[in-house]
Amino acid sequence: MAKFFGNLHLVLLTGLVLAIVVMLKFSGDVAVDASSVLRWSHLFFGIVWIGLLYYLNFVQVPTMPSIPAELKGGVTGYIAPKVLFFFRYGALLTVVTGLCIAYVAGYAHRAMVLQGNAHENLIGLGMWLALIMAFNVWFIIWPAQKKILGLVEASAEEKAAAAPKALYASRTNVLLSLPMLYCMVSANLG
Repeated sequence: MAKFFGNLHLVLLTGLVLAIVVMLKFSGDVAVDASSVLRWSHLFFGIVWIGLLYYLNFVQVPTMPSIPAELKGGVTGYIAPKVLFFFRYGALLTVVTGLCIAYVAGYAHRAMVLQGNAHENLIGLGMWLALIMAFNVWFIIWPAQKKILGLVEASAEEKAAAAPKALYASRTNVLLSLPMLYCMVSANLG
């Protein structure tokens, strides 16, 4: 058991196989097709993305000031870069799978221009909020964090200027995540 649960890749692969078994054996009248696999993938990547957003904002960032200086390197050198990798790619894959769902279902354009029915407009608003959030991740938070964590060369002044940029963009994403999640859930209730 220790060997199995000690191997994250094996656990994920086993979970994927189990999900496929559930899809094929227990779906009943629910079609298992490209659309349902995209929806499942979208949900998985969204949980990774928003889960890490909340971890960073509710746990890591508020805790950093109380961590002794000699221990901070463990967080900034090892934990934060790994968290930010999954955070970035969770955002990217959430957006890509969401856009693919809208395209396959035939409402991508109407949703993006907010010119569809109520469902399409609600999901379109959620898509725009997610796109803004993903932009913040890739073009504000990640470049700032690379400076803060010392992954790229930056002066002390550049690091100091990067910290509030990353914080404000991250807190903006927390703010936008609430209406975005409402749009995602509510658009799929009807």
